Amino acid sequence: MNSPAIKLYSLSYKESRTYLIASAFVIGNVLFPQLCHLIPGGGTMFLPIYFFTLIAAYKYGWKAGLITAVLSPLLNNILFGMPMTASLPIIMFKSVLLATIAGYTAQRFNKVSLLLLACVVVSYQIIGGLAEWGYTGNISMALQDLSIGIPGMILQIAGGYLLIRYLLKR
Repeated sequence: MNSPAIKLYSLSYKESRTYLIASAFVIGNVLFPQLCHLIPGGGTMFLPIYFFTLIAAYKYGWKAGLITAVLSPLLNNILFGMPMTASLPIIMFKSVLLATIAGYTAQRFNKVSLLLLACVVVSYQIIGGLAEWGYTGNISMALQDLSIGIPGMILQIAGGYLLIRYLLKR
């Protein structure tokens, strides 16, 4: 399932295209969690706030990913109260971490594969979990994404791979 070298972007903050693309992914990160929250426990199980951040950063670069990573949790909190304000710092940290790792990985390897996306997702979850443990002092809360969120991590890896591959054909 590895692909040959492909065209991944590293958009600049000076390009209006960066903000247009990031806006589309922010909208996805606002709507997708609402859909997941229709399922009891869907937010913690599917980790939807991170999905489009992964796609934005991997396909369009860390800058588009960073815009998506910061605005998505803030807008969700303002519009829907989720994530809860108390959870915002760690969710934003994990989002920014995801955008950074995904953007770096895409730029470094210039290809998309299930293995690379799995490495990105596992990396941000482990580092983010350690940061959450340090921030909250609660190891069970820190391990929640790694236990309950396994379907979400699988969705990020498989769904992210399929969506990035689709975007590459466009």
